[in-house]
Amino acid sequence: MPLTYNELYIEMRRALKDAGVGAFSLEARLLLALAAEKTPEALLSSLGLYTSPDIMARARDFLARRVEGEPAAYILGEWEFYGLPLLVTPEVLIPRIDTEVLAQFAIDALRGREKARVMDLCCGSGCLGCAIANAIPSARVVMADNSPAALAIAKANMMKNHLNPRVSCIEADALSAPPMMIGSFELLVCNPPYIPTGELAALERSVRAYEPRAALDGGQDGLDFYRAILRHWLGAVKPGGLLAFEVGVGQAMEVMRLMETSGLREIGSESDSGGIVRVVHGQSR
Repeated sequence: MPLTYNELYIEMRRALKDAGVGAFSLEARLLLALAAEKTPEALLSSLGLYTSPDIMARARDFLARRVEGEPAAYILGEWEFYGLPLLVTPEVLIPRIDTEVLAQFAIDALRGREKARVMDLCCGSGCLGCAIANAIPSARVVMADNSPAALAIAKANMMKNHLNPRVSCIEADALSAPPMMIGSFELLVCNPPYIPTGELAALERSVRAYEPRAALDGGQDGLDFYRAILRHWLGAVKPGGLLAFEVGVGQAMEVMRLMETSGLREIGSESDSGGIVRVVHGQSR
């Protein structure tokens, strides 16, 4: 028997809540809108209308996938970061609100710097590079990753948000020296893999089973990428330029020590609204 959109929404919301999904109301609305091929806004005006068998089947399929643990972002194929709609696939890490702390620091640091060159290293979906380029029209952003599949998503997001030709994508490995002729940058931002290898098995199933391991695994202590970038990439930062990292919970002091040992000065940190340090940064000598 067909249900109204509101009845189907309530069914989905209840199932997601019972499955322990925190944002059960939001995700139920987004998944139902996807099944109905409507915008979330249009869905709200249709709640009293009846669905069709096809819409009910699609909605329940999306619901089953989400209850099983698949992240909503991968089912939707799109997620928002810093106000921008971004394409996401299982080839890239889902952009998180924690990373907006790094985006905000970068944007604030670049204000007043005309035509600054910015490197988004380990760019994944390109969320940081796109957010920076969108907020600072004078910036020129290079997004780099060692995954061709991730770079394809980053490039698609650049195009989706009309940021070309101010943004470009290159294949580069953060664990090795930069490509020849890459030039230098006023700002290098990086959200590297930082989960210690031994802790990967304890991550939530939706992360462990669906998100790319290569974007999570930071080595035995979680700090491999910080060490490598500070060893190989500092030469790509102009004198007086900035390097800023996202860090995992409890990693800030150790990463700041590595930055100090590498010769950076004016080392500082930025916290989220809950007081958790999410970003560390320093200035090149």
